[in-house]
Amino acid sequence: MKKNLLLLFFAFLFISCENKKELELQNREKALTLREEQLADKEADYQSLLIFRDSVTALKDSVNNPAESLKEWPKTIQGIWNSKMLCRDSNCNQYVIGDQRNETWQFSSDSTGIYTNVLNNKKLVRVFKARYIEDKIQLEFNSDSISKNKTKINVVLDDVKDNVIKGTQTITRQGNCTARFSVELTLPQKK
Repeated sequence: MKKNLLLLFFAFLFISCENKKELELQNREKALTLREEQLADKEADYQSLLIFRDSVTALKDSVNNPAESLKEWPKTIQGIWNSKMLCRDSNCNQYVIGDQRNETWQFSSDSTGIYTNVLNNKKLVRVFKARYIEDKIQLEFNSDSISKNKTKINVVLDDVKDNVIKGTQTITRQGNCTARFSVELTLPQKK
C-alpha cells in the first residue's frame, strides 16, 4: 500500500512539474509575440518618422532658398529626355573608364517642387531632388539611411540648350569610391 501511495505521489508530482513547464513555455511564447508586435509598431513609427523628416527637410530647403523653390520646370526642359552617359574617371570596381549607360530622364514637378525621375527599361531607378538656377540644373540623390551601400549622386547640367543638355554626374560610394560620367540628354525622336 505504501508503495502504491508513493508511486501515486511521484506520478502526481511529475504531472504537476510537466504542467508547470508547459505553462512557462506558453507564457514565454506570449511574451515573445508581444515583443514582436511592439517591434513592428516601432518599425512603422520609424518609417513614418523618416518620411516626415524628408518632408520637413524639403520644406526647410524651399523656405531657406526661395530662388530654388521653383515649382515647375521651364517648358523647354519639362518632359522626357534620353540620357547617354560615359564614364570619364573612376577609382571604383563597379565603374570602368569608357563604360556607357543609357537611361530615360523625366523632368517633372508637383506641389512640392521640381524633381527628376530616372528610368531604366521603364522602371523607376531613382528620383533626384532638383534645383534650377540661372540656366543651370543641379540634381542630387542620396541613398536612404537604412541602405547597405551608401551612395551619393550629384549631377550638374550647365550646358542647357533647346534640344540638348550636357553636364557631369559624380557618383560617390562607400570606401572613397568616386566615378565621374559625362552626361548628354537629348529629346526623343518623334515617330
